[in-house]
Amino acid sequence: MTEPRPTIRLDKWLWFARFFKTRGLATKQVAAGHVRVNSARVDKPSSAVGAGDVLTFPQGRRIRVVRILALGERRGPAPEAQALYDDLTPDEPDVPPNPRFEGKGRPTKKDRRDTVSKFPPPLE
Repeated sequence: MTEPRPTIRLDKWLWFARFFKTRGLATKQVAAGHVRVNSARVDKPSSAVGAGDVLTFPQGRRIRVVRILALGERRGPAPEAQALYDDLTPDEPDVPPNPRFEGKGRPTKKDRRDTVSKFPPPLE
């Protein structure tokens, strides 16, 4: 006979792995239907997850994709939490920093001084 695989509640695991600050926030995300387990939408925080499952959920402005490696015993320090999952989230493309004043937005005082010094004084 096959032993049942060990599982844990989804909201509890998300909290253990430190994706959400409180278990209540994790519960709200799952209950709102924002979490997918193995590409299937889940809306019950009590859904069981185990090692090998792939979770997809929004976190801030990013979509996180993680594979569960371990269940965890407690909400421990960050290195312990990071050992619970393998991050499969694709890297974000390199976005250049916002340009300095190039006709966009309001120039700083230094930008205005530099602009004035580039032009010669008017002829009289």
